[in-house]
Amino acid sequence: MTQQSRNPLAARDPGRRRVVGGLFGLGAAALAAPVLTACGGGAGADPKTVTFGSNGADATPKSAYAGLTKAFGKDSGLTVKTNTVDHDTFQKSISTYLQGTPDDVFTWFAGYRMQYFAKKKLCTPLDDVWDKIGAGFSDATKQLSRGEDGKFYFVPLYNYPWAVFYRKSLFKERGYQVPQKWSEFVALAKRMKRDGLSPIASGYGGGDSWSILGAFDYLNLRTNGYDFHMSLMRGKVSWTDPRAVATLDHWRELTPYYQQGAGGRSWQDAAQSLLDKKSGMAVIGLFLGQQITDEAIRADIDFFPFPEIDSAHGQDAVEAPTDGFMLSRRPKNADGAKKFLEFLGGAHAEELYMGVDPSNLAVNEQANTGSYNALQKKSAELIASAKHISQFADRDSDPGFISTVVLPGLTQWLGHPDDGTGTLKKIESQRSRFFTA
Repeated sequence: MTQQSRNPLAARDPGRRRVVGGLFGLGAAALAAPVLTACGGGAGADPKTVTFGSNGADATPKSAYAGLTKAFGKDSGLTVKTNTVDHDTFQKSISTYLQGTPDDVFTWFAGYRMQYFAKKKLCTPLDDVWDKIGAGFSDATKQLSRGEDGKFYFVPLYNYPWAVFYRKSLFKERGYQVPQKWSEFVALAKRMKRDGLSPIASGYGGGDSWSILGAFDYLNLRTNGYDFHMSLMRGKVSWTDPRAVATLDHWRELTPYYQQGAGGRSWQDAAQSLLDKKSGMAVIGLFLGQQITDEAIRADIDFFPFPEIDSAHGQDAVEAPTDGFMLSRRPKNADGAKKFLEFLGGAHAEELYMGVDPSNLAVNEQANTGSYNALQKKSAELIASAKHISQFADRDSDPGFISTVVLPGLTQWLGHPDDGTGTLKKIESQRSRFFTA
């Protein structure tokens, strides 16, 4: 996250985490007239002004970004003119926006989505900015911030992990042990089912079908490793590869323990069943915490990394969507914009942002995390321990391919989980439409 929903949850979540159909695939040319437009002027733009295109339209991120721009203005003497557009509109319009006269700096996502614009030369390299901020970031974060040409194009601000969440008191009451390996995970699910619980909370009805992708990503990462997973996401290997078949085989082993009626339930309702101790576990992101209003329940929530399937890969990959900033291809105030990005990539900026929005994690390792709650602290440790960081299926792949091919196929398969070969053949038959050799 896609980016936490604030109040209400449902209002922002689809825009943040939902797969946006066709943005970089076949649907790109069919986008409607752009709603997202630059707020700056032309060649004679004020050298004391930096324009900023933001997707943080909800109250919390909007306030957090306002705090950042105010602090930067005070330190630099420059003025940041912010152009705020709702998250979903921002994503749907950005391709046309960047080909026009975009703002100097704009919010976006790490990984493939950043690399797409870098490859199309719709953004500016930031190696000189990273020369100044690089000491604060891990190698895995640096990997997510580079284009295919090895240059930096992205400055990260925050991230959040996906994991397997549960209530500590339920595990204590029932004598459950946290599983580390796949066999232990399945055995625990079986025991929970015997105990009258829905072992794995699940809700992917309506616009929430995106929520199944977190489980798919982890199953593939644990079964086949990071390199194969990324090759599959980037269209470089066949979806009928025996390794992809093995991923669905493991998933099919788990499906009898999914919450009944998941296809007609929202992710929020599924999460609530976990909070109510009607379900035992949930494969979900840290944004689960936004569903909680009772601090006693918040203190009772914990998580464990998705279990190991193959010891060759262990648990070394963590799914942690990362959000941050990029520089447009012809910024009106390049020097001022780079100063702004240096500020945004610093520990102080992240501390300011998290002070307003504590539902995410600072990415800069030098940021003060003293105010983190227990879940944030453990989440930060999980991400810091990762050898590889994946984003999310639609962020690591062509979103059009995910939304129009992969997601419908996997959702239909979950309704009647067979050996998966037919589903994978259908997905593979469409791969060449979105990826070239």
